[in-house]
Amino acid sequence: MSRLASELHRLRRSPWEVLCSALVSCGLVLFSQLAVAIVPRLLPSISLLAMLPVAGLVFLAAILVGRFWRRFIGVAASAPLFVLFNVLFLWGVYLFVIRRDTSSLLDMLINAECALLLWGLYRILSGDPGIVAYESSFLEEAGCKDFVDAICSSEYPSLSRVRHCNCCKANVRGYDHHCPAFGNCIGQKNHRLFMALLTGFVVAESTYTMCSTKYITSCITSGTLRTENHLSLNMVIGTMLFSVLQVIWQVVFLIWHVYGICFNIRTDEWVMSNFPCFGLFLHQLQVVFSFAVSYS
Repeated sequence: MSRLASELHRLRRSPWEVLCSALVSCGLVLFSQLAVAIVPRLLPSISLLAMLPVAGLVFLAAILVGRFWRRFIGVAASAPLFVLFNVLFLWGVYLFVIRRDTSSLLDMLINAECALLLWGLYRILSGDPGIVAYESSFLEEAGCKDFVDAICSSEYPSLSRVRHCNCCKANVRGYDHHCPAFGNCIGQKNHRLFMALLTGFVVAESTYTMCSTKYITSCITSGTLRTENHLSLNMVIGTMLFSVLQVIWQVVFLIWHVYGICFNIRTDEWVMSNFPCFGLFLHQLQVVFSFAVSYS
C-alpha cells in the first residue's frame, strides 16, 4: 500500500492543471462532436450507411486538429476526461432531444446504463489494478539488481505475470495492458471490472443508436423532418454515427479479450511473443508518453 500511495502522490497534479486539462478535454469533445454533426448537414442526400466512413474520417481529423491546438496552447488533455465528457454529451443529447420519442421502459434503461458507466469509470480510474509493493530487502535476498530482474527470474513463480508499466511507473500483477481511455493499468484486480465496463459501453451505445434511430424514423413518418430544428436533428444523426463507430471497434476489442480469457492470454504477453518489435515500439511509446505527462 505504501508503494501505491507513493505512486499516486507522484502522479498527482495541481488543481489548476486538472482544471485546464478538464476544459481542454471538454472543448475537444464539443469540437469533435460538432464536426461529426456537420456531416449530415453537408451530405443530406446520402444514406446513413454511406455517412459512416465519412463521419469516421471527420472525427479523426477533428482529433488531429485538437491535438495540434493542445500543443499550441501548451495544455495537456486527459483521455479519461475525454471519455467521460463524451458519455455526458451523448446523455445530454438523449435527455434534451431524443427522450420525448422514447418509451418509458427504454428511457429507464438508457438512463441506468449511463449512470452505471459513470460509476464504472470512477471505480476503474481510482481502483488498484494489482500493484505489487516491494522493499529493497526483498531484492537483496533475491540477489536481483532491480524488480525487473525479480520478475524475470524463474525462481519466483508468484511474480511470473507481474509486468512493469512505464505510464504508471508501477509493477502490476496479472498485467494485461495500460488503458489510456480509462487512465489505469488493467491487471489482476480490475480485469473483471474492465470487461464489465467495456461490455457496458457496447450495450449503452447500442441502446443509444436504437433510440436515435427511432427518433429519426419518427421525424420522417410524422412529417416533422422539415420543421424539426436542424441543429438538433444533425446532432442526433452525428451522435448516432459516433456511437456506431464506437460499437464497431469496441466489439472487436471485446471479442479479443473474451478469447484471451478463454485461453489464458494476456494482451501484453501476446504482443511481445508474436510481434516483439512492435511490442518494444509500444513500450518505447509508453516511456515517451510518461515523460511527456510528467513534464506537461
